[in-house]
Amino acid sequence: MDEPEVSINLCAVIVAVTSGRPRVLTIGAGPPALPSGTLDPAGDRTLERALRRWVRELTGFDLGYVEQLYTLGDLGRGSDPRVRPVTVAYLALVREAALPEGSGATWRDWYDFLPWEDFREGRPQALRAIEPALTAWASAGEERTEREARRVRLEIVFGLGSSVWDVERVLERYELLWEVGLVAEATTSADPAALGASMALDHRRIAAQALGRLRGKLRYRPVVFELVPETFTLRTLQTVVEALSGVRLHTQNFRRLLDRGGLVEGTGRFDTSTGGRPAELYRFRREVLRERPAPGVGLPGLRTSG
Repeated sequence: MDEPEVSINLCAVIVAVTSGRPRVLTIGAGPPALPSGTLDPAGDRTLERALRRWVRELTGFDLGYVEQLYTLGDLGRGSDPRVRPVTVAYLALVREAALPEGSGATWRDWYDFLPWEDFREGRPQALRAIEPALTAWASAGEERTEREARRVRLEIVFGLGSSVWDVERVLERYELLWEVGLVAEATTSADPAALGASMALDHRRIAAQALGRLRGKLRYRPVVFELVPETFTLRTLQTVVEALSGVRLHTQNFRRLLDRGGLVEGTGRFDTSTGGRPAELYRFRREVLRERPAPGVGLPGLRTSG
C-alpha cells in the first residue's frame, strides 16, 4: 500500500471578549468550524504568515497576538485514507469587529461549546447532567483498582470531593467527556442542549485546548491586555479576566494584585459614559515586562462540591 500523502492545514482559534462575553470566530453552520486554511508549500514562507494571510482574506482581520497551540496529525483524522491531514492550530487574540458580508464567519460565545466551564453565574447547569453520568462511569469499572483510578481522575479533572476546580484543565475535561461518550462528537446519543453545541471535525477539542492555554497564560503573561482598548477602566479589565476564566473575582483582591504587580497605570482621564461615578482610565504599564519574569494577573482555584 502506498504511503498516504500529507496535507498541511492551519486552524485558528480567534478570540475576543465583547460586553463580558468570551467570543470565538466560527465558519459554517452545521456544525460550525474554526477558520481553517491550507498551506501553500511553494508560496507561503512561514506557517504564521500563511495563517495571517488567509485570515485577512476571510475576515478582514490583521491579526496581532498569535501563538501556536499544537499540531494534530493522528492517523484516521481524515475521511480519505490516501491523505494524512496534519493540522497546526493557532491561538489569536483580537478585538471583535464586524465581519465582511459573504465571509460565512460568525462570532459565537465560547461557552456555547463548553458550557460546563462558566461558573460566573454559579454552578453551570451542564454539570447537573454531566456529573451523574461520570459518576456512573467511574463505578462501572470491572476491577476495584480501575474504579478507584476512574474516581480519582474524575475528582481531579472536575474538581469534585476535596479537589479544587482547576480552570486550566479544560482539555482534560473535554477529553474525559468524549471518552465517556457525553459529547456529540463522540456519540449520537449526547444531549446538545445540556452538553453544548458541537463543532465540525475535532475543532471543539482544539477550542478546549485554546481556552485552557489562555487561562494558563493569564497567570504569567499579560495577554489579557491584547483584548482591551489601549485605555480601559479597571472594571472592564476585571470583566475580561472573568469572562476568560469563567470565575467571578473579588474586586478589591484583583485590584490589589494589579497594584502590587505594577501591571497598570492611571492616565488621569476618566470614563463618564457609564452614567454613574466617572471611573479612571488606565493603560498597560509595559515597563513591567522588564521588571518581572511572569507579569500575569493570576487566577483563583474554585471548589465546586457541596
